[in-house]
Amino acid sequence: MPVAIITGASKGLGRALAVALARSGWDLVLDARTAPALEGAAGEARAYGTRVVALTGDVTDAVHREELVTAAAGLGALDLLVCNASALGAEPLVRLDALPLHGLRTALETNVVAALGLVQRALPLLRAGTPGAVITVSSDAAAEAYGTWGGYGASKAALDQLAAVLAVEEPELRVWSVDPGDMGTDLYTAAVPDDPDPRPNPESVVPGFLRLLERRPPSGRYTAPALRDVTV
Repeated sequence: MPVAIITGASKGLGRALAVALARSGWDLVLDARTAPALEGAAGEARAYGTRVVALTGDVTDAVHREELVTAAAGLGALDLLVCNASALGAEPLVRLDALPLHGLRTALETNVVAALGLVQRALPLLRAGTPGAVITVSSDAAAEAYGTWGGYGASKAALDQLAAVLAVEEPELRVWSVDPGDMGTDLYTAAVPDDPDPRPNPESVVPGFLRLLERRPPSGRYTAPALRDVTV
């Protein structure tokens, strides 16, 4: 069975992807900060008969990152690392002139520093056997200038650059930065609580992620529409 680590897996895209991978026969190591929600996601995934290790913690904690990789090793391998855990920096989002600097630091620490720390720790397993893959979950705010999204967008732009350089430095791996587009998640609601427009559910973009894993296109940045057209 292939093995994946998914951070931020208790709800939203992380949970939807965990369930879809379990349905496809993957064993999983799942992370989130809230134990009841994480156990709910793990239970949903276990219903498909796969092994699931659920570890409550914060990805900014180096000890917790070590636990995640150790758990994957205990399952026998690591074929996929999904860096999905994210922090906004302010809830709701605010203009740059009002963005608390500690909030920006939080976004950078969670979205960039912790992701790199987990990649560094996971690389020996990802390089072993069949070369593994890394997915970093990006945002259109990383590439477009949207008012109030400056801090979060800057952190995701930094994450995109890390992924691009990792792909150059680790040519045997697949490193995909994926912008899933707008989704109806708790993160989006926290960011823009007064937005009346409905957003697609996270499950709607999961087939594109599965297509990446099936067809393994070159490393690079992919958007939700482009995922539908991924070819070898």
